[in-house]
Amino acid sequence: MITSLDSIKSNPAIYENLEEILTNKNGQVPLHKRFRVIFTLKHLADEKSIDILAKAFDDDSALLKHELAYVLGQIKNPYANSVLRTVLANKSEDPMVRHEAAEALGAIGDLSSLDILEEYLNDEHAVVRETCELSIAKIKYENNSDDNDKQDIPKSSYTSIDPAPPNVKIQSVSELREILLKTELPLFERYRAMFALRNLGNTEAVLALAEGFNDPSALFRHEIAYVFGQMQSPASVPALIKTLENMNELYMVRHEAAEALGSIATSDCFPVLKKFKDDHERVVKESCEVALDMYEYENSKTFQYADGLNSA
Repeated sequence: MITSLDSIKSNPAIYENLEEILTNKNGQVPLHKRFRVIFTLKHLADEKSIDILAKAFDDDSALLKHELAYVLGQIKNPYANSVLRTVLANKSEDPMVRHEAAEALGAIGDLSSLDILEEYLNDEHAVVRETCELSIAKIKYENNSDDNDKQDIPKSSYTSIDPAPPNVKIQSVSELREILLKTELPLFERYRAMFALRNLGNTEAVLALAEGFNDPSALFRHEIAYVFGQMQSPASVPALIKTLENMNELYMVRHEAAEALGSIATSDCFPVLKKFKDDHERVVKESCEVALDMYEYENSKTFQYADGLNSA
């Protein structure tokens, strides 16, 4: 379906159908189709889309809710702040979802979010605490006119709003690796090295990033897997498979490894995703379902992953 964005946005029936699919009103919609609608709404990126995404936080899938929060951050509209604050403050919510809400507040970058991020700096869950630390640093960085390297950050081939900007002062893989792996440094600085290595994108950078899977922080390990999914380098596949297969690894790290394998979609990714599509951890199981759909998309001639309008 090819139609102008304006004509789509002026058609209430399209939004109603997208909401029906996303919220799974008939109980029959496969998770991967709901994910495609999430990214369709990300593309529409208006307040009606944000309202529909917010309604789906009533779902019982932590994976789906985590993706909702991620996309709300990527839309970068402060209109989403209130729902993200509610999700972060909900201590009965899965920590992975709360972490993503905190990261989304950082992505939106509004100074008004600093109060709630500071409130949860001492949260009982490390992934929430560390994400709040990162988001505070990112918001302060973006709103500080004294940071003189902002204008030096080149336009990236990656369209995502990242938890930290890349380090632009260092281009040496070995020096960036040293910063990446130095646990004494603030997470924000280590993430800046991580995204600089992503942007370099060569095999040496991939292998340096893979060492990050040994880090004590689950949040850090999960971000390494996320970055590998963006890079789509076959050189990262062995480390991602090892991470997914590690039954002692935290579910949010294994889930990110599964989705990265679906994005890379080389032939050696398929068997391991099939193997874990019935994993005992629901988040991992569902991630493999979504990753297998991504694998199919990456190996097809389909133009658009966010094809929810075809269903609507």
